[in-house]
Amino acid sequence: EKMSELADKAAPAAPAPVADDTLTPSTFLKSVLGRPTTVTLTSGVQYTGVLSCLDGYMNIAMEQTEEYVGGQLKAKYGDVFLRGNNVLYIAMKK
Repeated sequence: EKMSELADKAAPAAPAPVADDTLTPSTFLKSVLGRPTTVTLTSGVQYTGVLSCLDGYMNIAMEQTEEYVGGQLKAKYGDVFLRGNNVLYIAMKK
């Protein structure tokens, strides 16, 4: 009896079940397609617009895009294509 009690205590706890609504990077990226989004580059430049497309390399196509440098609006573009290796992060606009 004591051995089984020790074995129960030593057994690792099972990982908590993951809820279906957990936000993973993949589900987040799918959820922002077609929505207003801010993309920040490693240089600090930010682009806000509608995320229209992205691929497995994080190459991004945006529409109705505005470019911000140092928090100041610098340019407005119809379409923008951003190379994935320059992307620091993607945030959904509220």
